[in-house]
Amino acid sequence: MSNASVVFVGIGAIGLPMAARLVAGGHPVTGVDPVPAARERAAAAGMGVAERFSAAPRADFVVVMVATPAQLDELVTDALTTELTGQRWIVMSTVGPESVREQAARLVAAGARVVDVPVTGGVARARTGELTLFAAGDRADIDAARPVLAHLGTPHTVGDAVGDGQAIKVVNQHLCSVHIVAAAEALALAGKLGLDRRKVLSLVEQGAAGSWMLSDRGPRMLQGTDVEVTSTINIFVKDSGLVAAAARAADAQTPLLDIARARYEQAAEAGLATRDDSRVIETY
Repeated sequence: MSNASVVFVGIGAIGLPMAARLVAGGHPVTGVDPVPAARERAAAAGMGVAERFSAAPRADFVVVMVATPAQLDELVTDALTTELTGQRWIVMSTVGPESVREQAARLVAAGARVVDVPVTGGVARARTGELTLFAAGDRADIDAARPVLAHLGTPHTVGDAVGDGQAIKVVNQHLCSVHIVAAAEALALAGKLGLDRRKVLSLVEQGAAGSWMLSDRGPRMLQGTDVEVTSTINIFVKDSGLVAAAARAADAQTPLLDIARARYEQAAEAGLATRDDSRVIETY
């Protein structure tokens, strides 16, 4: 199904470049988003647009990149007012295992097929089609989705059940949450020590202290509040909360995650909720 039609729900900072790659790959794409500016950008990128899923034309595939479990619930509730039999849904949002299992059950009961494929790699890799995809679900359904997934990154089959991909993403987001805050704290320390933070960053990122988050977020941390937004503080308030909830359910201790989560919450309370997540450095 090389020219399969796609409804792409959630065309924000990371969703838009993902959807644009599908357009470039020859797929007819309709972008769905309640935000008018997001729809304008999607239209400029060659997509059809709709404010709600129920207003979009029926497609072979639905790719979901909403931000929260509540948004996924709202999307599915709207979708259930339409005919879903035989439609294939690829849930790529970070919503946690419980949410994706609950909503997948509703979709499957209505006749849809669902795979759980959260992503990691950020906006930079979304633009180049180099995301890492944690694919879980029925193997035949994952295989059917590969022509779509191939434009977005490298799919890794991680489990046979919807929710297995989200569980791995929880571990991923634990590390991302901690690494961003660790980078912010270290660069803030460099400044307090009277060092040139740009020189410090260029030196330490090349050695054992380096991390992907340090190299990606570090330069933006050294800019101002109005730096380009690729992922918001609010996203990490949500994601660190999902990690904490999963940890509690598994009786796992996550003291470092708890410290990082408090920093994102502090940043949000300081009015930085919709700023780039690198602005967590302002809590120092």
